Amino acid sequence: MTDGRICILIPVYNHPDSITAVCASVAPFRLPVLLVDDGSDARCAGVLDGLAAQGHLLLRLSHNQGKGAAVRAGLQHAEQLGFTHALQIDADGQHAVADLPGFLAAAEHTPQALTIGYPRYDASVSRSRFYGRYATHIWVWINTLSLDIRDSMCGARLYPLREVNALLNRHACGDRMAFDTEILVRWHWAGGQLRNLPVRVHYPTDGVSHFRLLRDNLQISGMHTRLFFGMLLRLPRLLAARLRRRSMEAAG
Repeated sequence: MTDGRICILIPVYNHPDSITAVCASVAPFRLPVLLVDDGSDARCAGVLDGLAAQGHLLLRLSHNQGKGAAVRAGLQHAEQLGFTHALQIDADGQHAVADLPGFLAAAEHTPQALTIGYPRYDASVSRSRFYGRYATHIWVWINTLSLDIRDSMCGARLYPLREVNALLNRHACGDRMAFDTEILVRWHWAGGQLRNLPVRVHYPTDGVSHFRLLRDNLQISGMHTRLFFGMLLRLPRLLAARLRRRSMEAAG
């Protein structure tokens, strides 16, 4: 895949020991890599400067704002640079590069779809992480009245930039960990096309997590509450859309 209108988007906050290897792993795709430095410390910033000197694109935020803010800034910047799609992956190397061609193919076959990964874990996933995600999954299924979003927390996804940035101009979707889920729910509410693709996930034993238990859980709980009341306001339209879909499936 060599379409220069697709870039690989990697938000980075203090991953100096993994980001170089992640960039090297996606080099065979011959796609521009846009690194978003979310206020990293001096050591990581130096590594990112070195990658920029090698030809990678670098967008630097003045201070740490959170993953959501970094992704949002990266999506806007990518569109300004002339890209039509951004393939987001995480900076810690948890996503299997061998599964990414399916996401890139989606840009050709369903260019207006937001393609989201659903994890295929190996033994490195902890039991608490595995089961803890299901609270969010259940709320997402309630707030969309569907099972269309298989996993709303996976960081591997392909964004169609014009459509997604238009949505983000109306709804910022938060600055931190809640962003990944809220943008998908709001995309679903807006009638956006979705695709789900599997991606193998491995959590490095020395990986860096920026999840803050109290702060991020409070923000995620607040997000689910807002979305629930938003779902209630949209309930007639969501039910009508569901009935239309069932009618089309029965007719087909």
